[in-house]
Amino acid sequence: MNLVQKSPEVFLAEGPIAAIGDADIAVLTSALAKSPRGRVRINAHLSDDDRLHEMFIAFRPGSYLQPHKHPNKTESFHIVHGAVDIVVFDDDGGVRQVIPLGAGDPQRAFFYRMSKPFFHTLLIRSDLLVIHEITNGPFQPGETVYASFAPAASDAAASAAYQAALLRKVDAMRGA
Repeated sequence: MNLVQKSPEVFLAEGPIAAIGDADIAVLTSALAKSPRGRVRINAHLSDDDRLHEMFIAFRPGSYLQPHKHPNKTESFHIVHGAVDIVVFDDDGGVRQVIPLGAGDPQRAFFYRMSKPFFHTLLIRSDLLVIHEITNGPFQPGETVYASFAPAASDAAASAAYQAALLRKVDAMRGA
């Protein structure tokens, strides 16, 4: 298998068989240091039109994903390395549920699946997070619905403040 870099944040596992190992995760980790958005991925699917999308995504702490949902899609994560809280919201921005995930941590599940379109975001809880994400395709960027209750990722100051407040809120909910 050969990794081909398609952009600063996207690699493609070319060929009919993809096998991802520690060396590939090291490529992601190295590229992550240069990523302005704090995330880099390997696509195991060959095209945005594929019916099944599988990605290995590396995140660094502070990487902000505006709360969003995917109508008519299911997504699942398997944690390869690190820890994260998946924060699930009501449509008005209230925290509906926090799902703590982690690799090798008996206090955290290592897998989750969301089969309804709830707004959600990630709070990275480790120095490095690597997930294996699976969702149905095809990928069409205009189909993602971004929450109006949270700032856009393009507003760095507002998104950092929102994420810091959300982190405090989740910690307070846990009594941390």
